[in-house]
Amino acid sequence: MEKMRKFMVVHRDPQTPWEKVEANWARLANIEHAIWVRTCFNREHGMRFCVWMAKNEEELKKVFSDLEISWEWLIEVEETVPDLWGKGKWEEHLEAEAVASTLGF
Repeated sequence: MEKMRKFMVVHRDPQTPWEKVEANWARLANIEHAIWVRTCFNREHGMRFCVWMAKNEEELKKVFSDLEISWEWLIEVEETVPDLWGKGKWEEHLEAEAVASTLGF
């Protein structure tokens, strides 16, 4: 099984009625070959910042193309959280990760 990779997708289409955006969300929530993780949005400006898990960029682009949903850009990303960057936390994280049973995932 191919490992899923994380992607950020930015949609900017202020001309699309919000009801259509919500209808698309209902459709996207049921996609099986990619996983919609979350979306941050600004309704006033018609912008959405979506996090997805997919095997590759082409598969994710196909999801949006098949549903006729435009995107401004789509890029593979990594993530971090503030907890890792507090005093001494990063070193603790690296030490724990080096011996974790999930190493390499």
